[in-house]
Amino acid sequence: MEYLLDTANLFEIETYQSYFTIAGVTSNPSIVKKEGQIEFFSHMKQIRSMIGMDKSLHIQVTASDALGMLKDAQAILEQVDDKVYIKVPVTLEGIKVIKKLKEEHINVTATAIYTKQQGFLAMEAGADYIAPYYNRMENSGIDPKETIASFAAMIRQYNYATKILAASFKNAGQIDQAFIAGAQSATMAPQILCEALQLPAITKAVNDFEKDWMETFGQHFLYQL
Repeated sequence: MEYLLDTANLFEIETYQSYFTIAGVTSNPSIVKKEGQIEFFSHMKQIRSMIGMDKSLHIQVTASDALGMLKDAQAILEQVDDKVYIKVPVTLEGIKVIKKLKEEHINVTATAIYTKQQGFLAMEAGADYIAPYYNRMENSGIDPKETIASFAAMIRQYNYATKILAASFKNAGQIDQAFIAGAQSATMAPQILCEALQLPAITKAVNDFEKDWMETFGQHFLYQL
């Protein structure tokens, strides 16, 4: 499994990668908007510096036409680094771009995926990752678990090198279901991971352990014995 942080916030990345084993960082124009009018390429290079070259950095194009997307991709590769995964929405123009980028051996993440056909076409075009939008699919009446399972089955059957990078989560349970359905990777806001570890039952169990220890050994922790 791979966990990625879906944020462009430098403090969040620095903080949460010290807690969690993360495989990379993803962003999109909506996530970047939360940071205000930043110096975009400088900001992305800071993220790269923080996570290192051994982790994946996914940056999305902003144009909607093929020529514009290719120009965006070139700018990202030149201004950040050539290891970045270029996020391309799976539209008609986007499929054309994915195919072209893969012909040039550029890392690609196919994004904004709601349907099986989008995923299948992106796999066939050579995308390294496909990013189905779990919560948004569910809200649209599309079964995300069944769709992800179909992607996983096609990857196995036809030996695609593509990985499923599930995205768009509102809670940790959705992440669990995405992995169970066959996603190899998932990207999420770091707060969702924190919430998964802050259930009242977990807190009570830890507090009970500490209380029992203190009642037995007094105000000394194990390392103080």
